Amino acid sequence: MTEPDLNLLIALDALLAEASVAGAARRLGLSASAMSRTLSRLRAVTGDPLLVRAGRNMVLTPYAGDMRARAQQAVTEARAVLRPSSVELNLSTLARTFTLRVNDGFVEAFGALLIAAAAQMAPRVRLRFAPKPEKSSLHLREGLVDLEIGVLEEMGPEIRLQMLFRDRFVGVVKKGHPLALDREVTARPYAACGHVVASRRGRLTGPVDEALAEVGLKRTIAAAVPSFHTALAVAQASDLVALVPASFLINQPVIDGNRAIATLYAFELPVKTPGITVSQMWHPRSEVDPAHRWLRQLVLNVCRRQDCTALFQCYLYV
Repeated sequence: MTEPDLNLLIALDALLAEASVAGAARRLGLSASAMSRTLSRLRAVTGDPLLVRAGRNMVLTPYAGDMRARAQQAVTEARAVLRPSSVELNLSTLARTFTLRVNDGFVEAFGALLIAAAAQMAPRVRLRFAPKPEKSSLHLREGLVDLEIGVLEEMGPEIRLQMLFRDRFVGVVKKGHPLALDREVTARPYAACGHVVASRRGRLTGPVDEALAEVGLKRTIAAAVPSFHTALAVAQASDLVALVPASFLINQPVIDGNRAIATLYAFELPVKTPGITVSQMWHPRSEVDPAHRWLRQLVLNVCRRQDCTALFQCYLYV
């Protein structure tokens, strides 16, 4: 039985990534005619056209589209096999930009600490915080980001993850709000208030509403906004109640040391809602990379140093 030409994998990965014979040729330093001949060989081996013309451009066939991620992973793993496994990491000379895909709340809570910790250990390292408008493993799979940080959803079986900290939702109102006058907020007055919710998808209900329904109550949702930061701004300028993760208040001006200039009041919810587990996720291609392992440990250390539960107790009026 004839063994397949594994060199074709490199060409296949380039062709599927570029969706262009000319682009793949430039990527591999080959002539267009040589790449065209390689495409013909790949078509014969796979039994699929792989690339077909659509107007002036080439597009992937359904089979090629389904195989794109597998081809990329196969090439990445093959290169990793042939790469020296014991690379000594010198943080003082490490010059690298790491991209972390996170939401605004994480950057506000932990961004400054991460930047300072990284600069102290590896002064030539830069951290790029990329926006996270939706949850997707695509950015990790295509190597566009080094870490994805957030609440885990279905990311695919190959994605690695590590829990960073546990969080929970809390209520926030402006100083002087009727709920701020109670030592302990109970369900009925909480539900009777108007509420502002944060949802990228514009959802108006969630776990809090389910918990209130179990005790026969329903809250009035006055508005839905796209971010927790906006929800806090609305609560500060109105009589509406905002719902945000406790970690989001770490660097918010909820209360100062003398409790004299606080503009917001945070309180424990009067109903039980599911906790939030925040994790960091990465692609297997980065699993044994010494620099990436250092980054993951740095993020873990900074997040666990900030005990969200303990810190939040400092923000409550008692």
